Amino acid sequence: MDLFEYQARDMFAAHGVPVLGGRVATTPEEAQAAAEALGGGTVVVKAQVKTGGRGKAGGVKLAHSPAEAADRARDILGMDIKGHTVHRVLIAEAATIAEEYYFSILLDRTNRTYLAMASREGGVEIEQLAVERPEALARIPVDALTGIDEAKAREIVDAAGFADDVRDGVVDVVQKLWTVFTAEDATLVEVNPLVKSEEGRIIALDGKVTIDENAEFRHPGHADLVDVEATDPLERKAKETGLNYVKLDGEVGIIGNGAGLVMSTLDVVAYAGEQHGGVKPANFLDIGGGASAQVMANGLDVILGDPQVKSVFVNVFGGITACDEVAKGIVSALGILGDEASKPLVVRLDGNNVEEGRRILAEAAHPLVTVVDTMDGAAAKAAELAATGKA
Repeated sequence: MDLFEYQARDMFAAHGVPVLGGRVATTPEEAQAAAEALGGGTVVVKAQVKTGGRGKAGGVKLAHSPAEAADRARDILGMDIKGHTVHRVLIAEAATIAEEYYFSILLDRTNRTYLAMASREGGVEIEQLAVERPEALARIPVDALTGIDEAKAREIVDAAGFADDVRDGVVDVVQKLWTVFTAEDATLVEVNPLVKSEEGRIIALDGKVTIDENAEFRHPGHADLVDVEATDPLERKAKETGLNYVKLDGEVGIIGNGAGLVMSTLDVVAYAGEQHGGVKPANFLDIGGGASAQVMANGLDVILGDPQVKSVFVNVFGGITACDEVAKGIVSALGILGDEASKPLVVRLDGNNVEEGRRILAEAAHPLVTVVDTMDGAAAKAAELAATGKA
């Protein structure tokens, strides 16, 4: 989960990373009050959206008084920045910047380790710097067991070529940012820019944090960081019932047991859809190893709540949960949903106790259910039904 800048700033402050004062506002009046609370001087009004390029889009503006802060907030609130609507702004103290740097720690999935990146050139698009002048960006692998202690922090700072007068200050901040990374179970902690003020202070002026949602059980407070306004309501509903669901832009709802099987199902549906007017998968939904009636009902309830869905493909390989139990779950789920289940279902069962599972579905003879033996055949049938809208 990506955090807003103000959330990253608060997280930094909680772990001792030096930041400037700031307050969040959702109205011009709140922005004026925030600027007054920060001393009434010059502040920066910054759009809070989870995308880059805010400054170029006009989403970052200086204000020299509380009244001007209200005016700038009025300009920014409601803006569309790369498809993201601005619902709140951060009113932050203005910095007197002498130099700008860059620093980040991220999960390096390719090399199965962590990676620290640092540069004396911050405040720029780091991707562009990495391509045009890769020598200006130090990349230092970080061992997960030893992390970033003082010695490692000095290695990173020296590799980036920081000047002696800021070396110790940057070393200290780098260690604290590593604490943020580990204590909050993050996969990315980025500061761009990390600045040296005219007074010689090292300050994290803008932060980006991505936290690992798989670690939510260790961080009850992370639930408060979720951007409810931007969360798809179907994804939110699925999460509340413990389902692993991702909304996609298609017409064939997908239910499967196991992430690998679901991913394969997406592929075969997309391929089959090419023969039926470009029909595509509508979602990723993994019901996991169990397929009880309630789990199946929850899954169908979420998928059928998507107005784009025209048909549903239930693709299950019986293993720990046998196919007959899956079939009973489907029949029971349709009974639970009643009239809410109004779109055709194509069911493909295979694996443990498959014949009994197919017999149960045949005996139930539900008018919405079509049983197909093969995965490719079922995908083609689901795509056809989605294209024609007929069972």
